[in-house]
Amino acid sequence: MPIALNLARMQHRRLSPLSLLFWIGVAYVPALSGYFFGPDRWYHRLHKPDWTPPDSVFGPVWLTLYATMGLSIYLVARKDKHPLVPWAIGLFFLYQLLNAAWSPLFFGLHRPDLSLVCVGVQWFALMSMIRAFFKVSPAAGLLQIPHLLWVSFAFALNASIWNLNR
Repeated sequence: MPIALNLARMQHRRLSPLSLLFWIGVAYVPALSGYFFGPDRWYHRLHKPDWTPPDSVFGPVWLTLYATMGLSIYLVARKDKHPLVPWAIGLFFLYQLLNAAWSPLFFGLHRPDLSLVCVGVQWFALMSMIRAFFKVSPAAGLLQIPHLLWVSFAFALNASIWNLNR
């Protein structure tokens, strides 16, 4: 938590375009996992539910979600005097770690079962993060509602894929 606390203290209460860019950049870090571990021949041979979106949908959705996550964490970090900021930033980094772990588990190890556990824990971490964000900055919490809906959908999709391919 000391790193998160130091990052929070580095932020200024005034609008800082560099700080915003920093946090958006940090929010995009888990995208590297998806870049290195993406859909492959194994994935395309899996049985998937009829409601599975085409592969072309996932990239734009995640790009948008990462941008809103960057804006949200920026809004939280700006409130450096709020006592929950270190906790909220810590939850953000926990969520980022879980988010980055999903692609290697699913696409890299070909383990829909482990990735299902990961996305389930990710969902709870995201809920905790959103609650903390709301307490620090209601706008930051609201910006994460579409993210929560998408991760809920991802959980259902992962569960269905796991069930269809056991």
